[in-house]
Amino acid sequence: MSRKTGLISRFIKFCPKTGRPVKALSKWIVPVFSILSLIWILIRVVPKPQRATYPCMKVAIPFASSLLIYLSGLLASLLLFKKAFRRLRESRYTLAGLLVLFGLGFGLVTFIMNDKPAFASENVAYDFVDPLGPNVPIGEAKGIAPGRVVWVHNPDATNENCESEVYGDGYFLDKNCDQDLVDEMLSTAILKVTDQVAEEAAWGSIFHYFNANHDKGEIGYTEGEKIFIKVNAVHAWSTKADLSIKNNDAYGNVDTSPQVIMAVLRQLVYNAGVPQDAIYIGDPYTQIFKHVYEKLSPEFPDVHYMSKSDSDLREKLQVSNSDTLSYSDRGTVMLTDHNTFFDCIVNADYVLSLPAIKGHRWAGVTFFGKNHFGSNTADGAWRLHPGLVKPEKDIPIREGYRLYRVIVDLMSYEHLGGKNLIYIGDFLWGTSYEHDPPAKFLSAPFNNDWSSSILVSLDPVAISSVALDILQEEFQVEDLTTTPHRYTYVRFPAVDDYLHQAASSDWWPEGISYDPEEDGTPIASLGVHEHWNNAVDKEYSRNLGTGEGIELVYKKTQVDHTSIKNYLPEGMEVKAYLSAGNSMLNLEFNKDVQGAIAIKIYSLSGALMQQSTLESAWANMPAQVSLQNYQPGYYIVAIDHSTLSMSKSIVIN
Repeated sequence: MSRKTGLISRFIKFCPKTGRPVKALSKWIVPVFSILSLIWILIRVVPKPQRATYPCMKVAIPFASSLLIYLSGLLASLLLFKKAFRRLRESRYTLAGLLVLFGLGFGLVTFIMNDKPAFASENVAYDFVDPLGPNVPIGEAKGIAPGRVVWVHNPDATNENCESEVYGDGYFLDKNCDQDLVDEMLSTAILKVTDQVAEEAAWGSIFHYFNANHDKGEIGYTEGEKIFIKVNAVHAWSTKADLSIKNNDAYGNVDTSPQVIMAVLRQLVYNAGVPQDAIYIGDPYTQIFKHVYEKLSPEFPDVHYMSKSDSDLREKLQVSNSDTLSYSDRGTVMLTDHNTFFDCIVNADYVLSLPAIKGHRWAGVTFFGKNHFGSNTADGAWRLHPGLVKPEKDIPIREGYRLYRVIVDLMSYEHLGGKNLIYIGDFLWGTSYEHDPPAKFLSAPFNNDWSSSILVSLDPVAISSVALDILQEEFQVEDLTTTPHRYTYVRFPAVDDYLHQAASSDWWPEGISYDPEEDGTPIASLGVHEHWNNAVDKEYSRNLGTGEGIELVYKKTQVDHTSIKNYLPEGMEVKAYLSAGNSMLNLEFNKDVQGAIAIKIYSLSGALMQQSTLESAWANMPAQVSLQNYQPGYYIVAIDHSTLSMSKSIVIN
């Protein structure tokens, strides 16, 4: 930290996430800057009007105009009050009263407008140019199925009528997000990313894959091992005293959805066999909102809910001084040369970075690596900003490739990305700017609906590349007339430079070797990067069979209730019927079916009711599935096997 920064911080308190001043002398910053802006415009623009188009003037004009509007409103109010008093002395009470009302009106409008922050309207379309072109993979693909990214999409998982910015209608409420469907979406992704048909087997393969690649041997989860889940909860930096969400401009802004956190906990505890008390959850810079805790804790009371401060029902994070991340620029770019982390991260055996997928005004995008800006023990993440694409508002974009990118260090550091078990991206409520509510996506397959998706992979670079392609297709043109605004930060020049460098050392800056442990061993490839062929087909090199890059698997789990479709081998017939008392579902095949058969039962609303696995089925011999307690009605039975995929309707009386 520079001496200048340290001196300023004595007088002004900064938000640790954004670096914005929040107290003390900060209240004078806007008035003083507005006056200076007006003077600057008078000196520069009046003699030469074309200078009004300069970038510095685009920043100064909103502040100067706000000052002029404020002074004009104040002057108008004073003149009206003066006239009112004059009419009062003349005993013209009606006119005096009207003048007072008009004066109060001008004053009220002036102060309301003055209370709102002023920002320059950039009206830009950032010019992202891919230096590689489509389907040119770089790096080494990771995963059980190398380079595979599973994208599960279900429009029914979110309420299309949600108005998240309206108090009481936040996206995070269960009325706006179907927990059963989110559970099903994550289940589908976990099975597909591992090529398994049972969730227990899928998690077994995930732990085996991780441990085999971290010199721990071909073993699964071992009792006593700990997991830290890093959520994105930037908007819980400021809460009410009871940790409930405030009714302010940040209400409804996108953080990691509690429904996704719940789905992850259910997978870890019920299918992976991880004890509750071995799981830690938090965003170290912030709190855990009351509504999030009250959703999760009744089902998972023994999970450790971590907080930045002491509070009821939360545990305060403790600083660890045993390990340090040394930033690989070695002091040439950043405002700090190292960071320490918290005990629950350093002592964890596995980490899950669980970000909300969205655009970001400094980094362009915020995914898995950027999510760890909130993991360190410093008083703010702003010291890391020089390593981003755009360090601050008044600093130019760091255009060009092969520049130091701090996110590569975070993705590779042994206690952060180095411990990440599996990559799960919460893409239920995407948006173009990190401090905005969700935006409806206009592009296909969303078609003017919420993004309603979950992304899963074992390759951090591949999943980030897919998320970037989706966001760049959606946010191509800035539009400040919508709510929320549609920014184009995701199209910053060189926004994917960090993915190039995470994938291949060929793209590292001259003189910089990424070695966040500073042990003399540079990092290896973290995964594979490429861009898709086009926004219609959305295919990568493994989809096309042209290279060893990314394979995108798109699964839409929305149930089509208009028809029941069968996809069977020639001559295959399947019967589905209930036993007496509706206690058993009988599935009868007219031919042998060898190998695991996945059975899922859905309600007509699309909710997953139960799922089971049959080891095999023999011709003309009913295979039975024990049914849970069902209400009378129609249900859909989905049957999946390597040789068939079909649905059957059943009626429970």
